[in-house]
Amino acid sequence: MAQKVNVTWTEGMAFEAEVNNFKIKIDAHESVGGTNTGPTPKPLTLVSLGGCTGMDVVSILGKMRIKPDYFNVEVDGELTDEHPKYYHKIHIRYIFRGKDLPADKLEKAVKLSQDRYCGVSELLKGKAELTHEIVLED
Repeated sequence: MAQKVNVTWTEGMAFEAEVNNFKIKIDAHESVGGTNTGPTPKPLTLVSLGGCTGMDVVSILGKMRIKPDYFNVEVDGELTDEHPKYYHKIHIRYIFRGKDLPADKLEKAVKLSQDRYCGVSELLKGKAELTHEIVLED
């Protein structure tokens, strides 16, 4: 399945991306000539990863008939010091809240996402060291 996005320069360092008929404005920090009117491109990679694996986990847990009261995915990325700067270390924190959530099933859902289903994780594994943890909050 082919996909296409359009990224159109608007002014300065700002661009407007069109993805599936949704518009996202991206820009650069003022220190490099931008006006800081939107996120910079690299962190959107972390957003894509968090969204991809988060959707996998929700879907897998749904099939297991497990519904947390709260679920959040935090993604931390560490950029290389030299150009081209890219995320060489990425840590994913899966945070769950709910009564009597089975830790083994949460782990299974996360593992299936990371090892089998999340295409963004697969793409990044070639360059980044991916780690994760599961946090169960009361």
